[in-house]
Amino acid sequence: MLTNKIIGFIGGGNMAEALIRGLQAGGVPAAKLLVSEPVEERRTFLCDRYGVIAMANNQAVAAACDVLIVAVKPQVATTAIAEFASSVKPDTLLISIMAGVKTGAIEAPFSGPVKVVRVMPNTPALVLTGASALCAGSNADADDLALARRICELVGKAYVIDEKLMDAVTGLSGSGPAYVLTIIEALSDAGVKNGLSRDVATGLAAQTLYGTARLLLETHEHPAVLKEKVTSPGGTTIAGLQVLEQRGLRGALMDAVDAATVRSRELGK
Repeated sequence: MLTNKIIGFIGGGNMAEALIRGLQAGGVPAAKLLVSEPVEERRTFLCDRYGVIAMANNQAVAAACDVLIVAVKPQVATTAIAEFASSVKPDTLLISIMAGVKTGAIEAPFSGPVKVVRVMPNTPALVLTGASALCAGSNADADDLALARRICELVGKAYVIDEKLMDAVTGLSGSGPAYVLTIIEALSDAGVKNGLSRDVATGLAAQTLYGTARLLLETHEHPAVLKEKVTSPGGTTIAGLQVLEQRGLRGALMDAVDAATVRSRELGK
């Protein structure tokens, strides 16, 4: 499905690099990966590290590709798309990973129908453990969506949703790594407060979150069921959980997702 496609990137930043790593792990040869990136130092890095073809020419990359992944900052979306829109072939699939930019806005600069799939990835894609959500534009069909999903699954897990829910995805998984890192940092601080060295405390905290997430995903149990298995009557865990309930941890996390979702809607306008 992928190995016979020429796949291009407009923008060669961190998320593009993550997808390049995933595509190569999935068997796509470096010679079929093209990147348009304005910064010479970044182009050199991508060429040296991954063997891809990198240049500073959006139109040339767009014209050569079967799949074009638009990975620029949303603030420059309109300018970037207008620059290469006339070079895109009619059957090219555009995959956008620009936060907050709706499929309609991506389609608008094109003179004819264009196939667009919008993706909201997150930063753990950099280590191939990301969480992505994707939705189809007005001209993309089931095969286009399947191809985009396959690319996303090379760097983690992927879920197909309605576009109206993309802001909620941004608030949850897009911004979520920052929430989780805050929790890890706080747990590490607590470990240090109680006598652990910083490296041990951070390692224990990070591995605990990683292992628990993997346990949840592999067992398919409800979080409450797994939590109950750790919570012995009169034990240490229930004492800690009581404090978290008193301090409103769950409410604070829900409010954080709500606030980020609202902000995503604002930025999308």
